Amino acid sequence: MSRSYNQYCPIACALDLVGERWSLLVVRELLERGELRYSDLLARLDGCGTNILAARLKHLEAGGVLRRRQLPPPAASTVYELTEYGEGLRLVMHQLAHWGARVMGPPRNEDLEPGWLVGALQTAFPPAVTASRVEFRIGEEVASLVDGEAQAGAIENPDLVVTGDAAGFYHLVVDRDLDAVSVRGTRTNLRSLLAVLPPPAPPAVVPVDLVAQSHKVVA
Repeated sequence: MSRSYNQYCPIACALDLVGERWSLLVVRELLERGELRYSDLLARLDGCGTNILAARLKHLEAGGVLRRRQLPPPAASTVYELTEYGEGLRLVMHQLAHWGARVMGPPRNEDLEPGWLVGALQTAFPPAVTASRVEFRIGEEVASLVDGEAQAGAIENPDLVVTGDAAGFYHLVVDRDLDAVSVRGTRTNLRSLLAVLPPPAPPAVVPVDLVAQSHKVVA
């Protein structure tokens, strides 16, 4: 059973809802992927026990963060999706991701799964961030921003094409280092895109073992 901080404080009340272990990662998955079945969430959240996931989903549903919905036949599956209130966490997660990126440091190849780039774009850039059509070619991954929305794959007639490796993408987004990638198009447009991101956080001073723990597979 979850415990309350019993404080008349918006931060404490928010943590009462989403502060338990795995809760925000459930929100992350639903933000990135939309509606998901219980089995989908369990597969995505490696290390989360089935009883823990069931408890977190029940708590988040009771708090109005997500809801269950029955898909029509022939699927007839029960899926979980964020409510409008739960969708309000998108910008919170965006800010938290930029703050936490300093702890992770640049990724290693083994940290990333196929398809990671589209999720990284969703996490890095707030919705409707730009009207430009931007294509990212990072290592073997290709994903794009179209009308501010991230999508997998290449696009026709991009305004910008950003090419580099995963470490370069990290330094572009976290450090705003345009020299970490190659740019085809007007670099001013890329600067404008980066300008809407949160101000770069100062380098984090954290124990080495915590940095090592942060190098887990990112989907």
